[in-house]
Amino acid sequence: MITEKLKIAYERLSRDDEQQGESNSIKNQKMLLENYAQKEGYSDITHLTDDGWSGTRWDRPAIIKLIEEVERGNVEVLLVKDMSRLGRDHLRVGLLLEQFRERGVRFVSVNENIDTFKGEDDFMPFRNIINEWAAKETSRKIRAVNKTRTENGKHVTGAIIYGYLHDPNDRQKWILDEEAAPVVQRIYRSVIEGKGVEKIAAELSADSIMIPSAHWQKVGAGMRLHTNANPYKWSASAVIQILKKEEYKGWTILNKTVKETYKSKRKPNSPENILVFKDTKPQIIDEETWNVVQRLRETRRRPQKVGGSPNPLTGVLYCADCGEKMYNKLGKADKHHKPHDEYVCSSYRHYSRSCTYHYIRTEVIENIILTAIRRISGYVKTNEENFIERVRESSLLQQENAVKESRKKLSKSKRRRDELGVLIKKLYEAYAAEKIPEKHFTDLLAGYDTEQITLDNEITELQTAIDNYNTDSVRADKFIEIVKRHTEFMEFSAVLLNEFIEKVIVHEAVKVDGVRTQNIEIFFSFIGKFDVPLTQDEIAEIDKPIKRTSRKKLRSEMTEEQRERERKRDKERYAKKVADKRAEKQAVRAEILKGTSFENTDRIAS
Repeated sequence: MITEKLKIAYERLSRDDEQQGESNSIKNQKMLLENYAQKEGYSDITHLTDDGWSGTRWDRPAIIKLIEEVERGNVEVLLVKDMSRLGRDHLRVGLLLEQFRERGVRFVSVNENIDTFKGEDDFMPFRNIINEWAAKETSRKIRAVNKTRTENGKHVTGAIIYGYLHDPNDRQKWILDEEAAPVVQRIYRSVIEGKGVEKIAAELSADSIMIPSAHWQKVGAGMRLHTNANPYKWSASAVIQILKKEEYKGWTILNKTVKETYKSKRKPNSPENILVFKDTKPQIIDEETWNVVQRLRETRRRPQKVGGSPNPLTGVLYCADCGEKMYNKLGKADKHHKPHDEYVCSSYRHYSRSCTYHYIRTEVIENIILTAIRRISGYVKTNEENFIERVRESSLLQQENAVKESRKKLSKSKRRRDELGVLIKKLYEAYAAEKIPEKHFTDLLAGYDTEQITLDNEITELQTAIDNYNTDSVRADKFIEIVKRHTEFMEFSAVLLNEFIEKVIVHEAVKVDGVRTQNIEIFFSFIGKFDVPLTQDEIAEIDKPIKRTSRKKLRSEMTEEQRERERKRDKERYAKKVADKRAEKQAVRAEILKGTSFENTDRIAS
């Protein structure tokens, strides 16, 4: 139990105070307050210090502890260098002084010669206002300086992300951290291999790789590790944060957070106000890999079994009719001892959407994709120049169609936006003339405003898409790089899928001549949809007679071009068969008519 009340000396120093000279340092504040306490006969001074904290913040550890002790009635005297040390918000400081008065705390501001024991100073409220004004003015100046620096692509803080270090000769420049950068590359590569963030974190921990804070402490980057933290225990959240950083593409990203006023807390900035400077630092992850990882991270995948890996096809397969993603449906083994493992449209039997089944077995679609990758890779390796030329021609045609459609939508949206402007003007005139009641005016205006905002966003997106079509070049060379990176295509894997394939469109199956046929559209990374020309051997194989017993199996493995050839040949065979039967029937009829009357002819013909 406390028998003697505390005599507290409170010190505070912010980064702004450091720029004003040594007089505001914690060391000088303590010396000043101790000299005053000794002069007044105070002993056993307790120091409470907030070092590096702004006076506009009230979550300072020492000020919180001070207020708690005051509320308990444990404080006799509080000494500060000046009132601005308490804070720079005149309302909060005023309430705090009133709390001191109610609790019988003697408050002393040494430099301002304020001592509430000797009577309150009439100028105290004005000093608080001046202190707050000084904080506001300082904040305004700092924001102006920081705005200029960020617009020039310069960092305004010393913060740095895992994988980089400050250049010893220029802290504005980032250099590769030779130890951490490979870990970042490993994390991104693991996602492309189909691993989840929890599994990645577990593998990093098992390999005794230091977590970012422990690594920074090791290299002396200023980061402190929590006392009880395991330096090798990675968390899923740490992996996720690394996967979000655009800086790994070699970009400088500034203005990611913003403060509305000097009193408010930082919050994420709007995307249009974030500043991006490309190719300003060493690249750890290439842009294509980064984009693939973000696409994979957007799709939730459930593991096929406890502790297993999720199916990599989830998020790649799309329904051709409704455009929704297809989901993996697993079930118990059937009579052939094979467990159900297929993909179906996620809109099928959905309470708010409707679509058909679009059923396809996982094994089948994996074989189709692997076959497509093998065929296009073989074509690229043997016909690289022809491949580049065909991709360019196909891309130009696709872009022309897309641009026409986007321009049509853009024109329609702009017309509607102009109509809304006229309607809003007439609405104001009608309201001003008291032709419509205020409630109707408010409701209509809110509806128009909402539609106008939606149209503005749509116009911006369409214009951006058109600009991208106009500036985007065919990236066949990027696809060729992927092909050259792989030498074998023995089996289907998440790596092959995620590097080669952008998306797969699955059509509903139909029956053609009693055979279940399903059209599958495959869009490759960088080049989109590409049909590999048939080789002479493949054409010769198609033209061979197909045994009825094996036709169903063969058709399930055919490409759409092969199926079209097969359908055409079947039609020709059927037409010939009908003609032969008709000729045979006519010959039989002619033989019968030789010895028959005219009336019988009608009977027979009928």
